[in-house]
Amino acid sequence: MTASPSGKAPAPAPLTGSAAPCWVNLTTLDLDSAQAFYGRVLGWTFRRGGLGPGFAIALRGGVPVAGIGAMAAAYRVAVAWTPYFAVADADATAARIRERSGTVAVGPMALGRGRGALVADRDGAMFGIWQRPGPTTSPPAPDDHSHARLRLHTRNAFDAAIFYGEVLGWESGRPGCCEVSYEKDEVVVDCDGHRLARISSGAVEAAPDPLVRPHWQVHFPVGNVAATVASAQANGGRLAERPATARDGEATLLDPDGGLFTVIDAQGSGASDSD
Repeated sequence: MTASPSGKAPAPAPLTGSAAPCWVNLTTLDLDSAQAFYGRVLGWTFRRGGLGPGFAIALRGGVPVAGIGAMAAAYRVAVAWTPYFAVADADATAARIRERSGTVAVGPMALGRGRGALVADRDGAMFGIWQRPGPTTSPPAPDDHSHARLRLHTRNAFDAAIFYGEVLGWESGRPGCCEVSYEKDEVVVDCDGHRLARISSGAVEAAPDPLVRPHWQVHFPVGNVAATVASAQANGGRLAERPATARDGEATLLDPDGGLFTVIDAQGSGASDSD
């Protein structure tokens, strides 16, 4: 929690950000074009990060909210948004991932002043682990909604929850650990009473769907979904999906290099899920 400068009740630290339980990072082909696209579409500004000239930190209201690295070609990985979960020990977490049939693709290696790795769960969904150099606090969001929200689309939500719970220490009983529960055929993960992620695989009693390509999907809350879709299309992006049930409250987009992300109505019915 962060203290309020006005003396009011403390404002909750965001669940995604430079010192939060999770950080989101875009691996892309061209840093300048990515900054131009996301700056126009999501209103972000940027500063250079500490990982070299090919990496930048995205800011919303002056607060770090995401990273963008032009590393897709160098590491031969797909252009994608990836969540990085904070861990106490990247090497120990990587060992637990291997022990539970996951994959360690890159690292652990130096990541700024900390250590990190790009990994995959046992169904192939890519994510990252991130060991911070020391305890820090996250500044609150500059408005009344979170920086980003997460959803894992997978074949078996129950099995995935067990995997992530074991490797990331969810429900470990330690101070600050996350809680896992079930809600409307999904596994939901809460930290400090706020929604960090949802894990979805369809109805609880349904058999795992072999056609599902497991992946983490990053959702960015915006003030106007329709306007954001129009801006994305005007700047070289494409509309990938707009669920009929979501109306104007959600849309999944592709950036010009193929990075998939979802925008959701910050004030809509799902706004309280993460905030």
